[in-house]
Amino acid sequence: MAGYDSDVFRVAYDKVLANWPADHEALTVATPFGRTRVNACGPRDAPALLLLPGGGGATSASWYAQAGELGRARRVYAVDLIGAPGLSDPAGDRHPRTVAGLADWLDAVLDGLGVTEADVGGHSYGAWIALQYALRAPGRVRRLFLLDPTQCFAGFKAAYLLRALPMLVRPTPRRVRAFLEWETGGVPLDPDWLRLQEAAAGFPSRRPVTGPRPAADALRGLRVPVLLLVAASSRTHDPTEVTARAAGLLPDVESAVLPDVSHHALPQGAPAALVRHLTDFLSAS
Repeated sequence: MAGYDSDVFRVAYDKVLANWPADHEALTVATPFGRTRVNACGPRDAPALLLLPGGGGATSASWYAQAGELGRARRVYAVDLIGAPGLSDPAGDRHPRTVAGLADWLDAVLDGLGVTEADVGGHSYGAWIALQYALRAPGRVRRLFLLDPTQCFAGFKAAYLLRALPMLVRPTPRRVRAFLEWETGGVPLDPDWLRLQEAAAGFPSRRPVTGPRPAADALRGLRVPVLLLVAASSRTHDPTEVTARAAGLLPDVESAVLPDVSHHALPQGAPAALVRHLTDFLSAS
């Protein structure tokens, strides 16, 4: 696609990935939808933790601020979404087109990793996928964490969609940077991470699977423990509305608001608070 340079993207991807623990592994998992790139770290015999990135230019590499600490007690598997920016390789036009297809893809990823059940978490769009997967395959999800999830409990703010529209219609590095600087309030961003977001502009992505928020009855029936972490400065949605609706629908949810961080500054933003919440939640009996 015009404007996209795969070599520039790969260099930027590898530079962010270099912040992972030195002993991390790059795995390729074959699925019916194509080859999936998984970045892994932590003891091989530890309980599995599956991490899903957000949409847009987010990739598995973006979990670098948490991978090392989470990898002390978990075998961390961070996935590049199939058909999205990253190093996963869709099989022609066989990428997932429905929520059921996404669940089938994650089943195949876990099967390929030799994992029967895992703790599962995601950020933004990745949190939406993680929640949908827990609703469809609760037997494979021990615990679920949702990091400033979109389209799970509340809709997008109109101002956010209007700001995002130029970038979505014609993505360029300049438009990506301008949008991220607006949403994050101009706070300093990791320059390597920001270059990766810019390099992903124009990536030949497949159309992402989207859909309505999960049905209220389905959420009320979810018996998986959930940790909901919301960005206090998010311009994506109303943090108070997200936590209130989750509390009213999920039977087993623990919520916390991460101060002084916006939606797109995560997951690398607020690393200490984020890791503390995640490790406490994952270690609970």
